[in-house]
Amino acid sequence: MVALLALATTINYIDRNVIAFTMIDDGFRKEMLGLDPSQPLSEADVDQFKVQMGYVDWAFKWAYGLGFIVVGWLIDRIGTRRGFAWSIFAWSLAGISVAFTRTFGGLSLARFALGVGEAGNYPSGLKSVAEWFPQKERALATGIFNSGANIGIIVTALLVPWLTLQFGWRAAFVATGSLGLLLLLLWWLFYHKPEEHPKVSAEELAYIKAGQIETAEKPIKISWWRLLGYRQTWAFVTGKVISDPIWFFFLSWLPDFFNTNSQFEQKLDLKTIGIPFLVIYLVSDLGNIFFGWLSSRFIQKGWSVNRARKTTMLICGICVLPVWLAPLTSDYRIAVALLGLATAAHQGFSINNFTMTTDLFPKSVVASVVGIGGFMGAMVSGLVAASTGWLITKIGYAPLFVYIGIGYLLALGIIQLLVPKMKRVEI
Repeated sequence: MVALLALATTINYIDRNVIAFTMIDDGFRKEMLGLDPSQPLSEADVDQFKVQMGYVDWAFKWAYGLGFIVVGWLIDRIGTRRGFAWSIFAWSLAGISVAFTRTFGGLSLARFALGVGEAGNYPSGLKSVAEWFPQKERALATGIFNSGANIGIIVTALLVPWLTLQFGWRAAFVATGSLGLLLLLLWWLFYHKPEEHPKVSAEELAYIKAGQIETAEKPIKISWWRLLGYRQTWAFVTGKVISDPIWFFFLSWLPDFFNTNSQFEQKLDLKTIGIPFLVIYLVSDLGNIFFGWLSSRFIQKGWSVNRARKTTMLICGICVLPVWLAPLTSDYRIAVALLGLATAAHQGFSINNFTMTTDLFPKSVVASVVGIGGFMGAMVSGLVAASTGWLITKIGYAPLFVYIGIGYLLALGIIQLLVPKMKRVEI
């Protein structure tokens, strides 16, 4: 089940991140700007392109947020198996449709549809973890399936530049979007609840149920409005609202950062960007699994869930601090190292924030809580995205990296104020 969720997250991130690499392709830039292929790009053209791509990114993120609300509700109502199947189908078609766009308007519509579909990944994944794993193993399970995000970015960094250079940017969207249709088939064939799965033994089922504190709880249906009345909901939302814009910035703008940052003596293009991204997200993937393991290990040693989760998140916040130096160095390899550490720490912070929802809420409302947090995080990310292109052209990357460096410690401080002891919600 973890492998299946990791594969889904991998393909989710491939489809999401293709555009970050086609953004540095001159053919794609000229197509969206309506320029003749033989016409050279001026600095003003590139600046205009960045501003417009900020708005395209805004469309995706707002749709992603709206999708979290809708899909989170849908999954809690019709179940993980059917709800996630619809989500996969929607995002796959939307990913392929990008290949047929010719304007920023068409691109925005296609990315909007992609955002709605892709929003189903994390509510489905977290609900699946709550169904399949005892509490002490959930952070590690979440870390493993969430590692698909980094694998997806690595695959994108290695595959999409090659596809774009060999066959053009449209082929990159068709090829990657089609992967989701294969995933849909695998999901429908193999995913079931533990009690319905034909290959789960009685001993395995007993082990799963014995470690779930929700075993005796009856399924609960509760409105979003009521969920917003709990401090525990706002603790999760805080982590999403502060960290999501950072992660989305990494996904959308790091290729451009390495391609255009004025401080670098050597800038990267489609031919050279693959290996640095391989390094960044391999380190990120190791950190993702390590911090998931660390939190679970603390609990196994007898620590309280509260102490284990928050200590791990504190370590992650400290690891991000040095990233503010990345846009100031002249050597892109130093920036790669700093960003590898920062993205690893982000993933560790994120999976523990996600796992808190299974610690604080009955599993029958986990997807709805994740949906609320995802919605609010994406809304804020959308506002940040709409201004990012303009900010980069006017003041550069440095101020954005200062915020990234302090953001996680700020989020943890607010979470501590809201849930100092991580008391479980009694509904």
